[in-house]
Amino acid sequence: MSVFSLGNWLTLIPVVHGSAAYASALRKELLSRSFDALAVPLPESFSEEVIRGIERLPALSMVVRRNALEQDAIEDTARWDRDLGDRDLGDQDLPESMPRGTYVPIDPCQALIAAIRMALGERIALEWIDSEGDSIENHSPVIADCYAIRHTTLERFCSAMLPAIGPPSLGLASSSVLERIDTMARRILAMRARYSRIVALCPLETWPWLREAIGKGQSDAEDREDSRGDDAPRAELYGVDPRSYLFMLGELPFITGLIEQARQDFEDDDRVVAEGLKELFVTARSSYRQELGNRARQITPLLISQCLKYVRNQTLLDRRMTPSFYTLAKSAQQMMGDTYTSHLVNSATEYRFDSYEQTVGLETIRMGIGVGHLPGTGPTALVSRLPGPPMQWHALELKRPAGKKDQRRWESRWNPYMQCSWPEEDTQIESFRNRVAERARQILGADLARTEKFTTSIMDGLDLRETLRHWHDGSLYVKVNPPSVGQVNVTVMIFDPEPDPREYSWRATWFSEHPEESTLAFFATPFHKQMIGPGVAMATYGGSMFIYPPRPIVDIWQDERLDFTDTLEQRLVAAACLHSESRHVALMSSTPPGQVLKKIAKRYSRKLVHVPLAHFSDSVIQQLRVFHVLNGRHVRTYAANFIRKS
Repeated sequence: MSVFSLGNWLTLIPVVHGSAAYASALRKELLSRSFDALAVPLPESFSEEVIRGIERLPALSMVVRRNALEQDAIEDTARWDRDLGDRDLGDQDLPESMPRGTYVPIDPCQALIAAIRMALGERIALEWIDSEGDSIENHSPVIADCYAIRHTTLERFCSAMLPAIGPPSLGLASSSVLERIDTMARRILAMRARYSRIVALCPLETWPWLREAIGKGQSDAEDREDSRGDDAPRAELYGVDPRSYLFMLGELPFITGLIEQARQDFEDDDRVVAEGLKELFVTARSSYRQELGNRARQITPLLISQCLKYVRNQTLLDRRMTPSFYTLAKSAQQMMGDTYTSHLVNSATEYRFDSYEQTVGLETIRMGIGVGHLPGTGPTALVSRLPGPPMQWHALELKRPAGKKDQRRWESRWNPYMQCSWPEEDTQIESFRNRVAERARQILGADLARTEKFTTSIMDGLDLRETLRHWHDGSLYVKVNPPSVGQVNVTVMIFDPEPDPREYSWRATWFSEHPEESTLAFFATPFHKQMIGPGVAMATYGGSMFIYPPRPIVDIWQDERLDFTDTLEQRLVAAACLHSESRHVALMSSTPPGQVLKKIAKRYSRKLVHVPLAHFSDSVIQQLRVFHVLNGRHVRTYAANFIRKS
């Protein structure tokens, strides 16, 4: 006999709220059984609106029932405004006493909602067995992660949770819990006269004690009226503001949308939660690339895989099997930067059925942490009748992009006669220039390398290829790399192989502030279109030229000697060859220089040393391409508050 069975007439199944994995397992368990009625642990006053809300799925909604007004003083009204997250709520005067109420979220990932939805589809009778009391307290027991239910049965999972369930007489709000257990037991026993096979659902924390109450038969056979009777306030159905989904749903809104989509496509939703996290990262990457374009970091499948491994490790350290929203966001911030994390957070809080046509016709409620703004009532303390596992809220600081209004104001105040760079980026780009120049010198030395027969010294290492060729005579050959000849004092970097003059309309020549900096000439995107703070703008290199040691030169974009060139990269290479004091010019680009660039170098008796762009990390290149322009040196004192790396 099943652990859920109480005789041949009753199957009592516990419910864990707020878990998509448990909802899927419960739905399969119910579909595998044959029964006449489903007993639901919700009050009768919620029945009509809950069914109405379920019929409107996939549109999200919630059923709210107001309590009688209580004269509890509000100690900190600012807290409610902060939790609601809306500026306009803070402008309203909160009442002296906070209204209270309870609600049922119409969430497709809630096990109870999934069971009712299944019963409606199978035309199975529904009975509402919970008491009408308002004193609901969310004190769910700490149980194992429901992700484990994928690898076991529902019976084994629930049985393993029994040691974590304490007696209701020892818990908080024990009187209300005992009242609910007594009411549910009486009503289940009363159903026996009308149905021969009953499946009753109950919260996991009441399961053993409700089973005991029914087994002992201590409750009355007749269903007595609740103390509230017909005086119970009427429950109402509300739509939910999309910004409030995170406070109402058991899973992330993005995951909830995937599960609902899988239901519509007749697909198995067992792996949606795990696979949905991968799709979440990919969706965030798409919006991230759409916003930043070629300034975006390369979010490769390998990087996403490494981030997910990091998420897994952090989740295990937290003694969980499914990651929390905070773990996802924090891991993405540490590995991919604030900008990508902002897109990840926005994507995670989006529900793909927002525009569903059935969302019209309902008043909208805004939710916060334990509070909601009801139409006509204002801020109301709300308690869920389907509480999920205990939840912790964390603060995560992200540097978000500025709004359009602020950008226009900052642009109007920009002084066109004052420009300077951000010193930290100067250090990074100069260090990278040294790497490119050193790589060019190594390439020059490689052309002079030779192989010699081993005599007394191993020289620069064994030449395996030549040694194998002479394997028959037993001779050894070694490599000889002579020191590089010549210097490279001009370096050209072409980041975009086909730069569009309309995109890279800003062209400038900057001089060094100290001897450790190079003279810099570049073409880039216009900085005034990307204002990120007062006196702080951002641009993206298309190409750049560095002269080190620095010296003053004529602005290459105004120099008439270079007017014979046709494109931006040609002018940059021509300027490098013109101002180079050595015979060799380092050219870093994705492709080798073509005939046109070689002719330009030959015109000045110079030789281009090509350094492939692929020799360097994509993420490093993308970060170096993005640089910041400050409206004067005084801006450096506060620019760090606005500068963020993509």
